[in-house]
Amino acid sequence: MANCEVSVRDVPTESASVHSAGPTRVTGYAWAGLSVIIFSGWFVATRFSVTRELRIWDITALRFGIGALLLAPTIMRGSSRLPWAAWRQGFVFAMLWGVPFVLLVALGLRLTSAAEAASIAPTIMPVFAGVFAFVFMRQSQGPMRWIGYAAILAGLACLLSAAALNRGAPDPVGVAALVGAGGLWAAYTLIFRASGLTATQAAALICIWSAALFLPVYLFFGLSRFALASWSELLLQIIYQGVLMSGVAIFSFNRAVSQLGPSAATAIIALLPAVVAMLAIPVLAETPTLAEGLSIAVIVIGVLLASRPAPSPVHSSVQT
Repeated sequence: MANCEVSVRDVPTESASVHSAGPTRVTGYAWAGLSVIIFSGWFVATRFSVTRELRIWDITALRFGIGALLLAPTIMRGSSRLPWAAWRQGFVFAMLWGVPFVLLVALGLRLTSAAEAASIAPTIMPVFAGVFAFVFMRQSQGPMRWIGYAAILAGLACLLSAAALNRGAPDPVGVAALVGAGGLWAAYTLIFRASGLTATQAAALICIWSAALFLPVYLFFGLSRFALASWSELLLQIIYQGVLMSGVAIFSFNRAVSQLGPSAATAIIALLPAVVAMLAIPVLAETPTLAEGLSIAVIVIGVLLASRPAPSPVHSSVQT
């Protein structure tokens, strides 16, 4: 891997990858499903702590500090060391899916709710990904995908409206933070696929760069509130933020993007509202209203349409 920087023009079109063998796509869906499960629990676990003793800064420190310790050996030992070009790519990754992303989501969770946050950032992300791919990479999305994106947006609007009738309108700053997080997440998925890095390498670089940039500020200003939290809460966050989110979830999502393509992988992540709603019934004893359930169904339909393979480019032949 002498050079990890790839021009946008060098990115293989998604239509070229989606026609891979069936087992590869099945594996990609499995990785995406694992990401959905972990992300769903993350919204609940993060909301749990940021509304108690720990703060946004503590969650960020745990996520990337522990993640860096666990993943650094995979790219900094012996023959696994990466060239400087890969580290430059990793810095860009960290700016998109590292500290800024986590801070925006955590802010949104603090100002809204776990259900609303899970309904906004993951749902708007595939729409951003499709638009970015169309505008900047000239990747055709096809009519079914555009219909799917429209259905996702319509379902999201209905879901937020239904939730507002029951719990009041969500905080506009929190909503803006979550929309911004969705945009960063979408940009990351497109750039990662063009980088040539593996799922493990990208996850390690995100954690290392994020820890290097954030932890000195965190320690210098004495932002830690660990002493105020219980051991059970700390253990929960160490496992979820440091191990599951920084290691397993990033790796599994990267694998899904590699095998399914960014548009299909991000569309599946938009299933988060449905999964969170189902988890909330037994865990939080929260049952969605009929209007919320119908809205989630519309989002699911949009996801199914948006995750369809992109149309293959038509190559015309010139006869002489």
